[in-house]
Formats: sequence, C-alpha cells, structure tokens
Amino acid sequence: MDKNRVLSVRELNLAAKQIIESGLPLLWVRGEISNFVSAASGHWYFSLKDEQAQVRCVMFRHKSQYLDFKPANGMQVEVLALATLYEARGDFQLTLEKMRPAGLGALYEAFERLKTKLEDEGLFDVARKRDLPLLPKQIGIVTSPQAAALRDVLRTLANRMPSVPVVLYPTPVQGDGAAQKIAQAIRTASRRAECDVLILCRGGGSIEDLWAFNEEVVARAIAASHVPVVSGVGHETDFTIADFVADLRAATPTAAAQATVPDSQELRQRLVLQRQQLRRAVMRQFEQRMQQVDFLQRRLVHPAQRIQQQSERLALLQQRIQRAGMASLQRQQWHWSGLWQRLRGLRPQVPRLLEQQESRALRLDAAMRGALDRHEARLAALRQHLQHLDPQQVLARGYSMVRDAQGNIVVSSRQIKLGETLEIAFAQGGAQALVQEKREPNTAE
Repeated sequence: MDKNRVLSVRELNLAAKQIIESGLPLLWVRGEISNFVSAASGHWYFSLKDEQAQVRCVMFRHKSQYLDFKPANGMQVEVLALATLYEARGDFQLTLEKMRPAGLGALYEAFERLKTKLEDEGLFDVARKRDLPLLPKQIGIVTSPQAAALRDVLRTLANRMPSVPVVLYPTPVQGDGAAQKIAQAIRTASRRAECDVLILCRGGGSIEDLWAFNEEVVARAIAASHVPVVSGVGHETDFTIADFVADLRAATPTAAAQATVPDSQELRQRLVLQRQQLRRAVMRQFEQRMQQVDFLQRRLVHPAQRIQQQSERLALLQQRIQRAGMASLQRQQWHWSGLWQRLRGLRPQVPRLLEQQESRALRLDAAMRGALDRHEARLAALRQHLQHLDPQQVLARGYSMVRDAQGNIVVSSRQIKLGETLEIAFAQGGAQALVQEKREPNTAE
C-alpha cells in the first residue's frame, strides 16, 4: 500500500478488517458475559470480559437458535468465534459460531474419550443388546425417589399396564458419588433378578446435571447387568454414555415406560380381534369338514341299500320280461287271428284247420307259460343268490365281520398285530376286541 495515499475511513476499516480476519483464525475464547441484549431480530449482542479486558460479541439468530441454554449477564462461557471489525463503527468484535458454558469443553472431551473407549470394546454393539420381554412380570426402576421422572414413569406404567408390580431401587442421580450409587443400584437389581426389565431414568438438565450417567462405572454396571436395561435419561436431545450401553435408549423417562410395557387397552383390543379371527377360521374349517362329510356320505352306499337297488333292478327286469312276453303273445294272437280271417275267407277244410289252430294255440300258450316259468325260476334263483350274498344274512347265521382300525375287513391273521384293536360286527350290534394272541394260517390253505 502506498504510504502517501490518503485513505477514507471506510477503506481504513476495511483494510484493518482484512488484516484481522486473515491473521486470527477461528478460535475459542473464554470470558464473562456482560451487557447482554437480545434484539427483536433474534440476534444477541453482549460483551465478553475478564479481569483486564473486554471485547464486543455478536451471535446471529441462525446460530443462536441451536443453543440449549439462554445466556445471561455474569455467566462464564466459552465461545468459538471469528475476530473481525465492524466497519460502520470501527468496533473490534467477535462473530460467534458456537457457545457453551465454561468448563464444558473438558466434559465434552471426557465424554468423547470414554465413548470411543467403550465403543472400541464393543459395549455399544447392537448384537449384544437384548430384546425386552413382551409382558414383564415385574419392572425395576433405578432413580431418585424425589425425581419428577419417577412420577412420570409410574403414572405411565399405571395407565398402560396397572397389573404389573414395580420395584424401586433408590439412588441419587446427581451430585458427588451419584455415579457409584447408580452403578450399585443396577448391580443390586441384577443380583436379585426379581425384575424382568430395568428402567434407568432421570429428568432433563444440563450436561453437569446428567454427568453421573456419563461415568464409566455406570456404563460397566449396565453392560454387566443380567436384566435388560432401558435408559430414559434427560430430554430427547440429551445423549449420555448410559444411552449407548443400554439395551434400549428412550428419548424421555415417559418414553422408557411406554417401551417397557404394552398398552393394556390396545392389547385387549388386539386379543379381541384375534379371537374373532380365530373363531371365524374355526367356523370355516368346521363348515368345510361338514361339507366334506356330506360329500362322502353321498358316495357311501350301505350294503342293504345296494341289495335294495339290485332287487329293484331285478323287479324292473321281471316287469320288462313279462311285458315282452305279453307283447309277443299278443302279436301271435294277432297273427293267428289274421290267418284265421284269411282261412275263413278261403274256407278250405275249415274243421281241420280249426283243430290245428286250436292245437297250435294250446302249444303256443304252453310254450309261453313254460318260458315265463323258466324266467321266473331264474329270477327266483338270482334273488336267492343275492340274499345269500347279503352280509346281514351271513351275520344272522351266527357269523361276524371283523375290521381293523382303518376299516379294512380282516380275512387273515396276517393282517392284524398283537395289541391292535379290532371292530367286530354281529347281526345285531357290535364290539371292540384287543388282539392278545394270534395264530398263523395253515400254509396248506
């Protein structure tokens, strides 16, 4: 830059701004907040000071909206900022990217170190996490008896499943020694094994308030627990080491209670629906089986019914034979009548022809009667033969019919086994018999 050149104030401030921004990178600065102003635009303006100096700061709305706390005068904070110069007023200031309460940097670093260590050991692996019981018989809660989170959990459990008993393992959840006491409560619940699932819960708070749940002793106790652990610590945006080690992480204590037990009303409705579906399925199966039985019953013909059908068929055949014989006789009579008329017209040896005609008529009548008698005798023989084949007639003569468990008729001792139950049918009634001894048939038979 030419030293003889005369600069405007704007040019001077712009040059100073460029020098400051290029010479000072993004850095962390610690100090006390003073003169804090929250503008209507959502931007924050304040000074950051220590015992010997102060600097103006600005944090714009698109950055400040992500903070989980509201700055106040007198608060010690650490800010990640870019040093710059506000040209319009020539003020040196810090433009903030992030802000956190002072001292949290060390906590965050400790959190990340422990998180990396336990993750490398496999304590966060999904494969080691256990499923929660569908219907726990008893639920354990590890928290402070005075905690508001306990009331939320108990109220949620009572609304969803009031019949499940609850065991409280009291412990401080904040302050000196809280982590060791929380771990001891978890170990006690695991040793007693009186609960099916364990809820580890606490309400929201700052990172310092929740720090007991970031201690390694608590993480080790959760990992060693024989009882599945549900972590419900803080609000939805809070994450602790306990959340990563637990078998299930819930966003809030209420959500942890909801994840532990099903809603009894919803479960009852599901059971009613499933019962209705099962009843309809059973009825459909029953109807199908009844239809199948009807179909098989129509196909099954009783021996007596078959004999009746055969008798009816024989009667029909007999009627047809009789009608055929009568028709043949009638045709012969018509034929002889015609001949008689022709003979009468010719009048040749009428007396002799009359005798011949009478003789032939008698012979024909005798032949027809003989034929009918033979047919009737044959029908009677067939009827008698069918009667002999009727199982009921055989049974009536003192015989019996034996079937095995599959309904097959037994005709040989080779078909049966010792200890088998047989069905015996008599002419009247039946019985079941247990085979205690069997004799092999004669090889000559």
